[in-house]
Amino acid sequence: MTSLLNKKRKRQLHNPRFAKDAKDDTIPVKESESPKKRRYDEDLDFNEMSINEIDSTICIRAEDFYQERSKEDGLSKGTISYVSTEETKNLFTKMSEEVMHNTSDHSENSETNDSSSSENDQLDMEEKSAKLDRKKTRDSELAEAELKTNIMEVEKYVLPSGQEIEKQNLVAPDLQITQQRISDILRVLNNFKQLGDQERGRAEYVDQLIKDIAVYYGYSEFLAEKLFHLFSVSEAIEFFEANEVARPVTIRTNTLRTRRRDLAQALINRGVNLEPVGKWSKVGLTVFDSSVPIGATPEYLAGHYMLQTASSFLPVMALAPQENERILDMASAPGGKTTYIAALMKNTGMIFSNDSSKDRIKALVANIHRLGVKNAVVSIYDGREFPSVMGGFDRVLLDAPCSGTGIISKDPSIKINKLSKDFIQLSHLQKELILAAIDSVDAKSATGGYIVYSTCSVTIEENEAVVNYALRKRPNIKLVSTGLEFGVEGFTKFRGTIFHPSLNLTRRFYPHVHNMDGFFISKFKKFSNTLSKMEGDERTGHDETINNPPKHQLPEQDIKFDDDEDKKYLEDARMRLLKKKGIKVSGNKRGKASHSGEITKDLKQKYQLPRKTIKRRP
Repeated sequence: MTSLLNKKRKRQLHNPRFAKDAKDDTIPVKESESPKKRRYDEDLDFNEMSINEIDSTICIRAEDFYQERSKEDGLSKGTISYVSTEETKNLFTKMSEEVMHNTSDHSENSETNDSSSSENDQLDMEEKSAKLDRKKTRDSELAEAELKTNIMEVEKYVLPSGQEIEKQNLVAPDLQITQQRISDILRVLNNFKQLGDQERGRAEYVDQLIKDIAVYYGYSEFLAEKLFHLFSVSEAIEFFEANEVARPVTIRTNTLRTRRRDLAQALINRGVNLEPVGKWSKVGLTVFDSSVPIGATPEYLAGHYMLQTASSFLPVMALAPQENERILDMASAPGGKTTYIAALMKNTGMIFSNDSSKDRIKALVANIHRLGVKNAVVSIYDGREFPSVMGGFDRVLLDAPCSGTGIISKDPSIKINKLSKDFIQLSHLQKELILAAIDSVDAKSATGGYIVYSTCSVTIEENEAVVNYALRKRPNIKLVSTGLEFGVEGFTKFRGTIFHPSLNLTRRFYPHVHNMDGFFISKFKKFSNTLSKMEGDERTGHDETINNPPKHQLPEQDIKFDDDEDKKYLEDARMRLLKKKGIKVSGNKRGKASHSGEITKDLKQKYQLPRKTIKRRP
């Protein structure tokens, strides 16, 4: 605005007509040559005008005022009239106030219009939102009703008939259909009262589920049924699923040569990703991945660690060997447990490492030398002969031969190659071995007198049944706590069979629960070297004297093997023993010795082989 006034003043000074009055400090005003600038738009949005636009508007109003003033003075169009400085100042003040007033009024009107329009818009949005909410609610109700209808249709699952099953057996099984049927039957069995067909019965559902499990996971129906009944329905599926996944690789630090912290640092420097196996072990490490072969590192060759499953730590931990003791490991190959015992004993005392297999002994000897064990004696005997070979041990560890149903993830061939007779034979062998282990322990040992029985199996026949048999045959022992902080309690009853109540002190380990191989561990304490009955209920740790002993305890004179009943099994065992020792046995129907060899009197008396001949290999 100031620049505009200065321009007008210059025009006034340069006009000769009014030069004489230049000293009166007047401002010459000339009619604007641009009518566009003089036009004032009443509808202009003052709220959006800038300062320069407002100044321009005031100047246009001022020019209009000057033009009217010239007309009043009688001047012709295009002439200039004099306006004093005071009048100009008052004029511009009045114009500024008028413009600002119009601006504020327009702004208020705009705000009023905007608020009314916004209120209307808000009402429209609320109405639309309410309509959407009502539509959404109606759709959700319809969807829920449809879902309930579908669920009711799905819940009415009907088992396939016998003809349908026969048709399915004629072609290759569809695993996707089998898996869906497993999930359907599983859902029905978990709520059989509401979802099951009462006419068909629960047993039919279970039978069909076991058949589908055998097909889907690749088991024989016999083994699938045996393992299925160990768990609840849902847990059984988890067990079978866990057997399809390999267990983590674990290593045990050899404390005779190094410490776990130093070993972990050395392996990490070689690109091995590992962490401690758990709080329950001070020497175990879990290996997740490695850029180098974990079984061929310099640390492995130097004997700093042993490749060993986590579950095989547990029997040695339960045994808890002490320094300067005499310990027997009846089935020690390939040496993981023997070397762990030696490390806990700090190479003191004496360990008798026995195994009946010549081939497995080689790995045992190699690991003993590699890990620096100096207090071990290696022997090759059948464990059942040990009471007569050597006895008087402070502690005995029996990791008995078993079916391996706890390590199916490591050896999938177990799924189909185990039959009913295998479990019968293994159970019989385990019963003989556990009695031999009990008889090999000295009950008068100042620090020991303990026996640990373990298997890598989860079946009842190889675990609770064997332990219960030992309690019946040897009343001078009792079960004690394993000392392990975790694990599932053993069965005290199973499908109508009732075991000794102290079997709840045993521990079971499952792959789907503990993420390790399936294992069973029990620990006995021997109180006497004779078979006389113990007074009171010492087996369960109670001091109460009972007047009526349990019915499952046999009289003292009956605690023997029934040779007539076990004659067949004993003879088969002798045959296997001869074959393992390289002696070929051939039968002769006539009862005479064959020309391939003669039976000496000593051999005949030792092995008691009537009407059998021995043929030695060349």
